[in-house]
Amino acid sequence: MNLYKLTLCQAKEKLASGDITATALTESLLNRIDEVEGKIKSYLSLDKEQAMQSAEQADIQLSKGTGGSLCGLPLAVKDVLCTSNMPTTCGSKILEGFTPPYNATAIEKLNEAGAVILGKLAMDEFAMGSTNENCAYQIPENPWKQGYITGGSSGGSAASVAACECLASLGSDTGGSIRQPASLCSVVGLKPTYGRVSRYGLVAFASSLDQVGPLTRDVADSSLMMEVISGYDTRDSTSINRPVPDYSAALQDGGMQGMRVGVPAEYFTEGLDPEVEKTVRNGIEMLADAGAEIVDVSLPHTEYCVAVYYLIAPAEASSNLARYDGVRYGVRNTDADSLIDMYKESRSDGFGDEVKQRILIGTYALSAGYYDAYYKKASQVRTLIKDDFSKVFNDCDLIVSPVLPTPAWKIGAKAEDPLAVYLSDILTISANLTGTPGMSVPCGFSQSGLPIGIQLQATHFNEEALLRGGWNVEQ
Repeated sequence: MNLYKLTLCQAKEKLASGDITATALTESLLNRIDEVEGKIKSYLSLDKEQAMQSAEQADIQLSKGTGGSLCGLPLAVKDVLCTSNMPTTCGSKILEGFTPPYNATAIEKLNEAGAVILGKLAMDEFAMGSTNENCAYQIPENPWKQGYITGGSSGGSAASVAACECLASLGSDTGGSIRQPASLCSVVGLKPTYGRVSRYGLVAFASSLDQVGPLTRDVADSSLMMEVISGYDTRDSTSINRPVPDYSAALQDGGMQGMRVGVPAEYFTEGLDPEVEKTVRNGIEMLADAGAEIVDVSLPHTEYCVAVYYLIAPAEASSNLARYDGVRYGVRNTDADSLIDMYKESRSDGFGDEVKQRILIGTYALSAGYYDAYYKKASQVRTLIKDDFSKVFNDCDLIVSPVLPTPAWKIGAKAEDPLAVYLSDILTISANLTGTPGMSVPCGFSQSGLPIGIQLQATHFNEEALLRGGWNVEQ
């Protein structure tokens, strides 16, 4: 048996029954990584020795019946989450070789649950990108078609799950960075409600938008991961003190009876690939067949989402990334003749072009004389977008749409057209601007064999509705 093909829940069951051991399961995953990593390029760092030690410890706990809910299950995490025993580079040269002195809360929760962490996964530099082509070290390739993008910024997290290089992974989502690569790699990606999962130890890109979430092979695995990583954290001032539901129970109800699903007209307009539209509408029919009532809804401020996002996110990034100056954090240029030159040269050498571009945009938007015209106005329109969603969720349990306007494209195909890449986020950005949860579930394939996902969105803290809807599509 190829143990690396098991889902989280399948592996958990076999470990509990003694059919397999954590050591054998971890060995299988490590062998799989040796076999395909040269093509996929999803890992930035891998610690085989530590993984095997964790697996051996998990076997001891399993034999005593004291293991946690993820005991012995091999996972991997996006390189934006702080790990005290592995490098955390955020896909950037400016943090090359940096190992944090502490673990992110999400990592602590995985460790407490007994997970075996294999390594850190490739990402767009500081999570800035939609294709994973902005990683300073390597560009992951889509497991379904080599030479094509994985999506970003959690491209390594999606590709590693799709290629069976781990049983599940953690990513972060600032404008669709979990859902978009999940769709392009045919895995399940869930962006939780803002505040549901602690951001402590998540290296900040845009603090009011960032959220940690799981990428898994199926919806049941996603519910298991959510039960582990969710919860209140006093170290995160944006963490919400609410009980963590039994997410797995949402999958036991069966059917969609009594649920209303909204289809926004603004998400099915010009620019949407015909194959994507056909596939997603098939998914909507699946929800209707399961008993859901399908209704047409409107989100009139959708057209402003990209403009609002690309003012707010860079503005917050310019503030958050000011700390990487060669003194407090980051690589230092030692050839500079003065303090100011050292700042300038360290940041010029350490940051890539996309990060520099967003810092410049954000600094401009926050500067005296322009703050009111740009950042303040974007924040006001953000409120209007949030109001649109609140009105729809007064009448609907879910909103359903495509995740991206197109399937994956070739690496480098849009390198000279950054605006086209930015516009690929138009269908996912809203969940980050509003703080609502969203999920991508595999829904089909294009004629050329590229995956297409369907996006489900729900009101704040109603991840159960997402899981129930996604589970029914999956069935």
